Amino acid sequence: MASLQRSIPLKEIQKILSADVILDEGWLRGEIKTVYCSDLMSDILSFGDSSSLLITGLINPQTIRTAEMVDIAAICFVHGKIPHQDTIEMAKKNEIVLLSTKYSMYEACGRLYCARMSKSIDLP
Repeated sequence: MASLQRSIPLKEIQKILSADVILDEGWLRGEIKTVYCSDLMSDILSFGDSSSLLITGLINPQTIRTAEMVDIAAICFVHGKIPHQDTIEMAKKNEIVLLSTKYSMYEACGRLYCARMSKSIDLP
């Protein structure tokens, strides 16, 4: 988990990760306060909270169910993975933005960290 000290527009995170938008019904204009990176949904259940981004390699419906339980705003799938349509529909019902980045989990997190440290995203 990484707290961002100040929220970041989800649109800016999309640019930093060069992410493709899988699902956005106007929610991409939201703000992200915390980023979680995990393939263990039990960790997300323990530490997750609203206004968060989940970075994961899991594209199954359980990922959406977990995000729904802790009110996660967006999920970014790594390695260019795209979930099946039923998983996308589940995310749509729960108003969860879905992104996909070609980067690995490690590189996606590193890019967000470097952007934060270089203050290319407007942080104090």
